[in-house]
Amino acid sequence: MFLIGVLFASAAAIAYGVSTILRALGARRAAVEARDADKQDQLTSEGGPSVTSTVDTFKTPEFIFGTSLVVIGFGAGAVAARFLPLFLSQTIVSANLIVTALLGTAALGIKLHGRDWVAMCAVVFSLCALGLASAHQSGGGEESSFHWGLFGATCILATLALLAVYRLGKRGAIVGGAAAGLLFGVVAISVRILRGVDPFDFGTLLTDPAAWTIAIGGAAGFYVHTVALQLGQVNGITAVLVVGETAGPGIIGVTFLNDSAKPGLEWLALIGFIGAVIGAVLVALYSTVDADHFGEAEPAKGGWSLRRPKTIALDGTDAPDSAPTSAETTRGRDHS
Repeated sequence: MFLIGVLFASAAAIAYGVSTILRALGARRAAVEARDADKQDQLTSEGGPSVTSTVDTFKTPEFIFGTSLVVIGFGAGAVAARFLPLFLSQTIVSANLIVTALLGTAALGIKLHGRDWVAMCAVVFSLCALGLASAHQSGGGEESSFHWGLFGATCILATLALLAVYRLGKRGAIVGGAAAGLLFGVVAISVRILRGVDPFDFGTLLTDPAAWTIAIGGAAGFYVHTVALQLGQVNGITAVLVVGETAGPGIIGVTFLNDSAKPGLEWLALIGFIGAVIGAVLVALYSTVDADHFGEAEPAKGGWSLRRPKTIALDGTDAPDSAPTSAETTRGRDHS
C-alpha cells in the first residue's frame, strides 16, 4: 500500500504541474483577447481581475484541458492521502512545483537562473529525505468535533481568500496562491478522515462534514488559484501554493492524525520537511509578482539578489536601475 500511495502521489504531482501551466496559458490567452478587444473595463480600480475576466479565462481551451487534469490529480492525490502520512503524500504532490517550473521554460518562456535550480533541487532532495524517514502507517481523525471544526475553518478561510484576491489587486497574487494551497491542503485532510469510504456507505459519506469541506475547499481553492494566475507569475504562485498544501496538512497530520516518522529518523523527516518548505519559499521570492500575459518578460540576469531591479517605463519617465528587457522593448513597439 505504501508503494501504491507513492505512485499515486507522484501521478498527482505531474497532473497538477501540467494543469498549472495549461491554466496559466488560458489566463494569458484571455488577457491577450481582452487587450485586443480593448476590454480595459474588466479590471477593477485596484488593478485586479474582475469576475468577468476570470470567467473568460475559464472558457479558453487550455484552461478546460488543464481543469480535466486537476480532476485526475485530485483523484490520485486522494488515493495517496488514504495510504500515506499526510506530511509525505502532500510533500510528494508538492513536487508539481518542479514540473511547473520545467514546463514553464518551454510553454511560457520563463528563464531559470542558478538560484532557481538550487532552490528546486533543495525541494527534490528534501522529498527524498521525507520518503526515507516516513513510517508506513496512518490513522486518526475519527472525532466528530474535528470534522466540524475543519468545516468551519474552511468556510472562514475560503471567504477571506476570495476577499483578498479581489481587494488586494496585483498584490493578491502571492496571497491567493498561499490561500489556495491551504484550501487544497484542507481537502487532503478531509479525504484522509472521510467516513463512508471503507466500507462504502453513501449516506454516511454525504452526512459527514468532511465531505462538505472537500466541496467548499476544492471549489474555493480552484477559483482563488485561477485568479492568482491572472495576477502573478506562475512559479512564485506555485511555490507558495505547495508550501500551504504541504505545511498545513503535515502539521495537522502529526498533531491530530497519528502520522509519524520511523523510530530514530525523526530528525531526517524534520530536515526534509523544513527543506521542502524553504526551497519553495525561495522559488517564490525569486519570482516576480507581476504577471506578463503578453509574453513573459526576461528576468534580471545573473546574481543572487532578491531585490527586483527597476526598468525603464515605456514613456521614459522612470529612472532606470537596469536596461529594459527585450520583452519590454517588443511590447513597447506593439503598443506604439
